[in-house]
Amino acid sequence: MTTPRPAGVIILAAGEGTRMRSATPKVLHTLAGRSMLGHALVAARSLDPGRLAVVVRHGRDAVAAHALELDPEVLLADQDDVPGTGRAVQIGLWVLDAATQAAVAGESSGDGPGVSGVATQVRLEGAVVVLAGDIPLLDGGTLAELLAAHTADGNAVTVLTTELDDATGYGRVLRDEDSGDVLGIVEERDADADQRAVQEVNSSVYVFDAGVLRDALGRLGRDNAQGEVYLTDVLAIARTAGGRVRALRTDDPLLVQGVNDRVQLAAVRAELNRRILEDWMVAGVTIVDPLTTWVDVDVELAPDVTLLPGTQLYGATVVAEGATVGPDTTLTDVEIGPGAMVVRTHGSLAVIGARASVGPFAYLRPGTVLGDDGKIGTFVETKNAQIGAGSKVPHLSYVGDATIGEQTNIGASSVFVNYDGVRKHHTTIGSYARTGSDTKFIAPVTVGDGAYTGAGSVIKLDVPPGALAVSSGTQRNIEGWVLRARAGTPAAEAAARALAAVAAEDLSPQARAERDRAQLAAGGVAPAPPPDLPAPPAPLRDAQPTTKDDV
Repeated sequence: MTTPRPAGVIILAAGEGTRMRSATPKVLHTLAGRSMLGHALVAARSLDPGRLAVVVRHGRDAVAAHALELDPEVLLADQDDVPGTGRAVQIGLWVLDAATQAAVAGESSGDGPGVSGVATQVRLEGAVVVLAGDIPLLDGGTLAELLAAHTADGNAVTVLTTELDDATGYGRVLRDEDSGDVLGIVEERDADADQRAVQEVNSSVYVFDAGVLRDALGRLGRDNAQGEVYLTDVLAIARTAGGRVRALRTDDPLLVQGVNDRVQLAAVRAELNRRILEDWMVAGVTIVDPLTTWVDVDVELAPDVTLLPGTQLYGATVVAEGATVGPDTTLTDVEIGPGAMVVRTHGSLAVIGARASVGPFAYLRPGTVLGDDGKIGTFVETKNAQIGAGSKVPHLSYVGDATIGEQTNIGASSVFVNYDGVRKHHTTIGSYARTGSDTKFIAPVTVGDGAYTGAGSVIKLDVPPGALAVSSGTQRNIEGWVLRARAGTPAAEAAARALAAVAAEDLSPQARAERDRAQLAAGGVAPAPPPDLPAPPAPLRDAQPTTKDDV
C-alpha cells in the first residue's frame, strides 16, 4: 500500500532543555552519529512531506544553522515569548501557510493582480505531522504507519501512544470506554488521582488535519497549572467540534522515549546502538562483543564482516565483505576493502585496500590511501599518503605528504620529513624500492623505481632508479674512549672488567695493550710492556673529551 504524503511536518525544537545542564542546545546532542534533531529530520523526510518546518527559540542560531546544514530546504519558525507546545505548533503552521501562499503567488505572478489577491488566501491543506525534536528512536516506518491510520480512518487527529509501567511525568491519554476513541490528553500536573493511574501516555507525535489544527489553535488558552498553551488541548477541541480523534498505540515504549537529561540520553544512545548492531548481525555481520562495539547509523557493513571487541565505527565508514576490524579500533569516515584486517588502529578519512593489513597501534590521518595487499604496521603514523598495492610500511615510521609506488618496502624507523616550518613538501618513492631502516627523507625529494637506501641515511637529493643512496661515513672505533672520558662510571667499570677477562686468554699484542690501558685508568699498575708495544699513556686528568675526534 502506498503511504500517503503529508502536506507538512512540524518539528518542535524550541525547548531550553535545562536538565541537560549544557551550553549545547538539547536537540543538538548526538547519538549514533546524528544529533537528536538530525534523527527527527531523517524520520520526517522519509514521509516526503510537501513542506517541513522546524520551530526554534533557545539556542536559536545554533539550532537553525544545524537544521539548514542537514536540510537546506527546511523552513524555520521562530517561537515568540508565549510558552507552550500549542504556541510552537501555531507558529510552525503559520510558516507553512506563508510558504504555501508564497508558492502559489509565485506561480501566478504573471496573471495579474486579481489572481495574486486570491493567492494570499491560500493556506496549507491536508495532513500535518507534528513531532518533538528529542525523540531520537522514532523512525520513518512508525510515522508512516501513524499517517496511514489517520488517512484510512478519516481522523481529525491521530496521536501515537504507548503504555508505561511508570507513567510519571507524561500526559495521560483518556479514552472512551465503548469506542476506544480519544477523549483528550491531560498533563500530569492537571490530572486527578484516577487520571494519574492511567498507564497509556502521549508520545508528543501527532497527525492533524490542517484545517482542524488551525481552527483549534486559535481557541487555545493558558488556563492550566503551567500557564502554557498546550497542544494536547487541540484533541478535546477537535472532538467537541465533531471530529474523530483516535490513537495508534505502539508496544515499543523506547521508540517514543524522550530525552530530557544526560542519563536518558545515555540510555537511549545505548538502546539505539543495540538495535543497530542487532540489525547488522541479522544481515550477516559477526559482532563478537556487542557490549563494547559502537556503530553509527550511517556506517555500512557487508556480509561476513567481523567486528572484534572494543571497535567503534563512526560517520560514513564502509567495511567490505570479509574484512575484520578490531579489537580496540576507532575509525571515522574510513573505507575498508574486502578481506582487509585493521587491528588496534585509530583512523579518519582514510581508504584501506582489499586484503590490506593495518596495525596494531597504527594512526591513519586524513588522506591516507593504502593499496590492495599493502601493509601499515605497528606504531606507524600516516597522513596525506598514497601507498601503492603490495607496499609495506611495517613499523615505527611516519609517512606524511608522500606517494609510494607498488611493492615497495619502507624500513623501520623511517621518517618522511615534510615540514620546513612554513610549508609542507612532498616525497615520492617509486615502485619496488627498498629503503633502509632509520632513513630520513627530506622533502621535496624523489626516490626512483627499484632504488635502495642504506640504513641511517639522510636523503636530501633525488635518487635515480636502481641506485643505492648512502649518506653515512665510514665507521671508526675510538678505543678506550669510555675508560678515559667516562672514568669511574658503571660503563667504564664494565669495560675494564671485560678487558681484564680478556687478559686471562691468549691475547694479541693489541688486546694486551688495551688491557693495560684499562688497568691504568682504573688506578692499577700496568705490567711492563712487551718489547713489541710502546708503554701505555698516563691516564687523563680531565674526564671530558679533549679533541673533536674523541667525541
